[in-house]
Amino acid sequence: MKLKYNIITIALFGVSLSSCNDFLNQNPQTDLSENDFYKTVADFTSAVNGAYSALQESNIYGNWYVFAEIPSDNTRNQLSGSVTSQDEFDKFYIDTQNSYIKDFWTAAYLTINRTNTVLGRIDGIDIDAELATRYKLECKFIRALMYFNLVRVYGDVPLVLKEITISEAYDILREPKENIYNLIISDLKEAAAELPDSYPTTEDGRATKGAAKALLGEIYMTLHKYAEAESILGEIINSNRYSLLENTPGTLNIEGYKEVFSPVNHNSKEGIFEIQFLKGGYGEGSNFANNFAPENSGTNVVTVGGTGGNNIPEMDIYNAYEEGDLRRDFSMSLGYYDNRKNGEWVESRYVCKFMDVPYQSNDASNNYPVIRYADVILMYAEALNQNGKTAEACKYLNMTRRRGFGYQTTETTPVDLHTTDKATFALMVEQERRVELAFENHRWFDLIRTGRAVEVLKSKGFSLNETNLICPIPQKQIDVNPGLTQNQYVIEPK
Repeated sequence: MKLKYNIITIALFGVSLSSCNDFLNQNPQTDLSENDFYKTVADFTSAVNGAYSALQESNIYGNWYVFAEIPSDNTRNQLSGSVTSQDEFDKFYIDTQNSYIKDFWTAAYLTINRTNTVLGRIDGIDIDAELATRYKLECKFIRALMYFNLVRVYGDVPLVLKEITISEAYDILREPKENIYNLIISDLKEAAAELPDSYPTTEDGRATKGAAKALLGEIYMTLHKYAEAESILGEIINSNRYSLLENTPGTLNIEGYKEVFSPVNHNSKEGIFEIQFLKGGYGEGSNFANNFAPENSGTNVVTVGGTGGNNIPEMDIYNAYEEGDLRRDFSMSLGYYDNRKNGEWVESRYVCKFMDVPYQSNDASNNYPVIRYADVILMYAEALNQNGKTAEACKYLNMTRRRGFGYQTTETTPVDLHTTDKATFALMVEQERRVELAFENHRWFDLIRTGRAVEVLKSKGFSLNETNLICPIPQKQIDVNPGLTQNQYVIEPK
C-alpha cells in the first residue's frame, strides 16, 4: 500500500501515516497527526504497510537502476541538454549536489524512521504478541535492506536505531560500515529465525523467512564470508519452498523465464522478495515500462503513456549473450518497427524485460524483483566455488543456464559447463549472473563485491578509480550537519 506521508523534519526523520485496510490495494483515507496515531493495532498495521509502501517510491526502487545499472557496463543514461544527473553516474563525475544521491539518502532514512517508529512504539499497545513480533521483524527486514543499500552507495553512514528529534540529528555522525553490517546481520538473523514462511495471497509481498535468509546470504557474499553464505543459502535451497519456473517441455523456448516477469504472475515460486506494484489508478503502479521505452517511440513499444528513454542497454551487454541464449531478446531490444512510418525499423535500444500495458502513464503492474531464486542459486554456486567445491558449483550454474537456452533445468544439455578450476568458474558465474539477472540492478554491485569493477570497466574504456565505487555524501546533509565527513571522490582526467 502506498501511503501518504508528510516529511515533518529534515532528511532523516518524521512521518505522518494515513490509515488503510489492506496491504496493497486500498486507497489512503485521511492524514492523522502523530499524536493521534500509533494507538491501535490498525494504526500499526498501517504504519508497517507504510514502510513497505516507501519501497515503491521513485527515490528508492523506482530509480534504483541509476545506482546499480548505469555505472556498470550494462546500460547508459539518456543525456538531455544540461540535465546530467544520470550521466554523472555513467561517466563517474558525481557532484555532491546530484539529485539522485540527495533524494535516495532522504528517502532511505525516511523509510528507516518508519521502521524505527514501529519498533519503538508497538510494545505500548494492546496487541497480540505473535502479531507484534511479526511486525517488528518485518520492520527489521526493511531496515536491514535500507541500510544495506545505503552502505553500498555511500560507505560509512549514520546509524539511527530509534526515533529522534531534529536537535538530536545534528549529533549523529557517520558510523563505520562494519558497524552497519553488524546491525544488518543482527536484524536479519532475527527475521530469518522467526518470520513466517509464507502469507495468505492477500498479503503477498511481505518479508518472509526465506527473504530474510536470502538477503542475509547476499550480505555474507558481500563481506566475503563464504562459509556462512553457503550455509544460509543452502537452507533456502534445501527447504524446497522455491524453484525456478520451468520452460515448456518438448521444444526450445523461454516461457519459464518470461513467466518470472509477467505482470500477471507476481510472487511466483521463484519470487523471494518483490516490491509490489498494481496498475489501475490506485497510485500503486510501476513506471518501468514507460520509463525504459525509447524516447519518442510513441505507442510502438508501450501503448499507453509517455516514453522516458532511460536505462539504455549498451551493445556490450547485447554481445555478452552467447548465440542461442534466449534471454537476450526477451530482456532487451535493438529497436522497434515504427507504425507511424509504414513499419520502418528504428534503431533504439531499450530494456523490455519489464513490459506491460499501463493503465495510464507510469501505472503498470510489473513488480520489481529484489531477490529471486535464480539469484540465490547463483550466489550459492559462487559460495561453493569460493569454498573449494567447484565441481558441485557447476550443477547450480547450469540450472539457470539451461533454462536460458530453452531447456529444462534438470536435463543434461549441450550448453552445460564444467570445470574444476576455481578462477575459471569465478568468471563463468560472473558471466551467468550478468545475463540471467540483466537489468535487475545487480551488475554494478556484483563487480564491486568481487573487486573487479575498476578492472572490468577500465578494460572497456571507462575512466574511474577506487574512489568512484561509492558516491559522495549529499552536500545538503553536510550543510545541516557539518560534523558529517565527505567521501573522497576523485574524478579521473579524461
